[in-house]
Amino acid sequence: MAKQICQSCSMPLNDQNKGTKADGSKTEKYCQLCYQKGKFTTPDMTVKQMQEIVVRVLNKEKHWPKFLAKLASKQIPKLERWKKV
Repeated sequence: MAKQICQSCSMPLNDQNKGTKADGSKTEKYCQLCYQKGKFTTPDMTVKQMQEIVVRVLNKEKHWPKFLAKLASKQIPKLERWKKV
């Protein structure tokens, strides 16, 4: 079974970190960092800004080599949130 990921930032999703819809129920598409109460937490963010954040988190906090973090961030524009832009 494929691992579910946030369709905004690509973080792996689980029952504890799923975002919430306007009615308070969990969404299957987005994490709680990106989506709360039926809205994006950073509605004005650009795909480039999201890629920069993902690279920083993977490199500085998760200790991924920078080249791998940059490679992983290249999938961000393909996620559902950014496809419409």
